[in-house]
Amino acid sequence: MKTATLKQTVEFEDVSPQQVYDAFLSSKGHSDMTGGAAKMSDKDGGSFTAWDGYITGKNIELLPGKKIVQSWRTTEFPDDAEDSVLKIELSAIKTKDGKNGTHLTMTHSKIPSGQESSYGPGWTENYWEPMKAYFAEKS
Repeated sequence: MKTATLKQTVEFEDVSPQQVYDAFLSSKGHSDMTGGAAKMSDKDGGSFTAWDGYITGKNIELLPGKKIVQSWRTTEFPDDAEDSVLKIELSAIKTKDGKNGTHLTMTHSKIPSGQESSYGPGWTENYWEPMKAYFAEKS
């Protein structure tokens, strides 16, 4: 089966890489950020669900405050498709305003071909924009 890869970057002001990492892997934080129910794990090999069960997966590699690698599968994947791989890399930055912040690089690979056209905007609308609002409320 043909697959595709998406790569996106986003910056968050007034939030540390560790705060992004912790919120992403917390059931409450993930749910509060996205608005969809999530049962997350912060353990290597731990299973999770997000977006009311639309997404399921397992943690492959966790490096606190720096990297999250997970297998991801949505309910839209064909039955014979292998899981996709989500890699989130986090680093501390100074924003244009001179504030501390986080630079996030997301690489989502092994997406069933044809689905990347909806997942690209989906990441922005369902993760990056809500996460910015979530962290802005916290600061």
